[in-house]
Formats: sequence, structure tokens, C-alpha cells
Amino acid sequence: MYEITTTRLGLRKMLPEDAATFFALNSDPEVIRYTGDAPFDSVDAAREFLQAYQEVYQREGYGRWSVCLLSTDECVGWCGLRYQSDVQLTDLGYRFFREWWGRGLATESGAASLSYGFEQLGLNEIIARAHTANTASIRVMEKLGMEHWKDEDMDGVPGRYYRLLRAR
Repeated sequence: MYEITTTRLGLRKMLPEDAATFFALNSDPEVIRYTGDAPFDSVDAAREFLQAYQEVYQREGYGRWSVCLLSTDECVGWCGLRYQSDVQLTDLGYRFFREWWGRGLATESGAASLSYGFEQLGLNEIIARAHTANTASIRVMEKLGMEHWKDEDMDGVPGRYYRLLRAR
């Protein structure tokens, strides 16, 4: 069921059955504050997005994953890798329900995703990016050992780019 497990978390493909969870996640203005994403209009719109996302797994062989607590199987957000054609690199991303912020879940699932990318996918470089004002996300990237690479606008606002190269 899970693609990756950590001490506390299971990461699996995002499924259309997760639509209500993803609708709720993206309905919190604080959760999507720095993402540039609009909330889903409905649970059905979230389901359509998740159905279409299955093509990403088929095309790229990987993508973002639902992050679930191993103890309860509750989905608490998402994390994972996605090929970003605009920069022609694989990007690490994460998003969690606000009640789970500050508990190390982004760092834990992010570390597992980076390991998967380097060890299973054979990637040489993985990037992450955040709006400059999103200091919590920037802290996660730094905890993961990613190095500041450049500053560049994202969605019309200042952004910070980080990267990690595969250890030789």
C-alpha cells in the first residue's frame, strides 16, 4: 500500500478516493497562503484533479504522495517529488493540515522523498522552492541539508530556490 514508510508515516500515491481530504486541505487559506494555488471549488473538483494526477505517475514514474500516519492511516497532507518542466528539474514539495505543523512531518517525509529520489530513481539533483516569506518551508529545506541556490520570482513574488545533489 505504501511506497515509502518512515518511523511515523506512510507515503502512497494520491488517489481519487482522497478527494474530501484534499478539498479540506486546500480550503484552509493558511495552508495555501504561499502556494499560488486556489482552493478547489468542490470535492468533485478535487477528485477530478486527483484522477488527472494519475497520468503524472504513469508519465514520470513518480509524483507527490499522500502522507498518512502509520498509527491510524489518517491522511495528514502530501509530500513528494514531481518533475517540473518549467525548470526541467525534479522538485520536492509538501503541504500539511495546519494542526500537524511543527511536528517534523514535512522534514520526515521530505527526507524519505529525497532518499527515494536519489536511491530508487537515480536522480542527480532535487530542488525545492518557496516564497521568501514562507520561512517555515525554508527551514524544512535547510533541515534536509538543501543548499540555497538562487533567488528568483515565483508566481510574481520573491522566491528562494534550494537544491541537493546526490552524494557521490
